[in-house]
Amino acid sequence: MDLLSQKLNQVFPGKVVRKDLTKKIKEGANVPVYVLEYLLGMYCATDDEDAIKDGVETVKRILADNFVRPDEAEKVKSKIKEQGIYTIIDKVTVRLNEKIDTYEAELSNLGLKDVMIDENDVKKYDRLLIGGIWCILKIKYSYEDNKRMPFAIETLTPIQLPNMDLNDIYLGRKQFTTEEWIDIIIRSMGIEPTKLTHTQKFHYIERAVPLVENNYNLCELGPRGTGKSHIYKEISPNSILVSGGQTTVANLFYNMSQRKIGLVGMWDCVAFDEVAGIHFKDKDGIQIMKDYMASGSFARGKEEKNANASMVFEGNINQSVDVILKTSNLFEPFPPEMANDTAFFDRMHFYLPGWEVPKMRPELITDDYGFITDYLSSFFREMKNNIFW
Repeated sequence: MDLLSQKLNQVFPGKVVRKDLTKKIKEGANVPVYVLEYLLGMYCATDDEDAIKDGVETVKRILADNFVRPDEAEKVKSKIKEQGIYTIIDKVTVRLNEKIDTYEAELSNLGLKDVMIDENDVKKYDRLLIGGIWCILKIKYSYEDNKRMPFAIETLTPIQLPNMDLNDIYLGRKQFTTEEWIDIIIRSMGIEPTKLTHTQKFHYIERAVPLVENNYNLCELGPRGTGKSHIYKEISPNSILVSGGQTTVANLFYNMSQRKIGLVGMWDCVAFDEVAGIHFKDKDGIQIMKDYMASGSFARGKEEKNANASMVFEGNINQSVDVILKTSNLFEPFPPEMANDTAFFDRMHFYLPGWEVPKMRPELITDDYGFITDYLSSFFREMKNNIFW
């Protein structure tokens, strides 16, 4: 370990993990990085090589035995029925069904919507009601007791941070300089800061700003392979990546028939993975997006709705910047209805020059220590209301 990793382990024991360990087990289960690193933090938050090796094997075994793959959902449901009770890993989201005065859980990969859950678990882990959390669950099946909701959660153990007290983090932060803290944040993203210039470090920090600021609009266009979308897909459970750019006004903003807010009201950040493919089936989609980007509000039907989600636009530039500047402009990858609308680009708070960000070469991936990603994402969320720097 270098000196910064040693210091980080001393100040934040149990909250940091060696970042290269995630890659060793990522291929086996399609679980977000923040979930894998939380498990690694439970078994590998140490600098002892033998303990780390044993911990990695334990995490692999837990995932192999309990993780629910979507294509095996029916097989797992059959196991629960046959065995009566079965342990799984899945994402749990809870809602209150006021018609029957009970909480109902939805299991993402298992595809179950009406699962009984103890009210005490909901009170203890309020993030179940706010986007959901990944958990290790014991699921019980009893059709005779409850024909409407035969599946029930017997026990629930979060493998994300269910809640967080930042007081210890604030105290620990005081023991690091600003430059050290910047390196820690970048290393916690999985990038080795010693391989970056001062400007490149701040490009990586800039990518995190939409996770911190409400209603912040960011555009990053650049070559392929620089990790533009990684932070919005893997690092934070509070952001969503819209792949391909295809969406509707009802999905993104407000569904009038169901009277439900769209993605901008459910997530801290909505990122479009490929700006060239952005397309609304509704003719007024672009105009509603412009209104929202300008004021954080939009009109649907007879009401005006407000939301806090930031918007990120990611795209690829296939030519050199010099050629594009001579023949077109730096917003060329956007679809015509947006690329030729100066009012749309006036609403951007920052244009991140993606061609200045290095490609994700092996030497750029850190094997040193950084915060467990779920802690990092919690820092970002808390920074919305606190001065953390």
